[in-house]
Amino acid sequence: MILQVIKLKSDLSEEELLKRAKEREPQFQAIPGLLQKYYVKTDQSGQYGGVYVWDSPEALQAYRESDLAKSIPEAYDITEVPTIEIMDILFQLRNE
Repeated sequence: MILQVIKLKSDLSEEELLKRAKEREPQFQAIPGLLQKYYVKTDQSGQYGGVYVWDSPEALQAYRESDLAKSIPEAYDITEVPTIEIMDILFQLRNE
């Protein structure tokens, strides 16, 4: 499994950002290989993120090349280049 962590800066209010995220939720639910996505807020003002769990590097790569992934900057009015980290998951604590 692959863990992808994205942090982005947006001038949108939290309410508006959540509204847009909820509108896009069905598109993310339909992505093959995406096991889970967590929508997060950091302790820095205006900084939000996504924590994705992928079943394979191929699923992550297919997503990164998709129109959905490419639409994120516009969808959330990103003001800076997002930071992206990719990690291999060695094992998980729970199998639920």
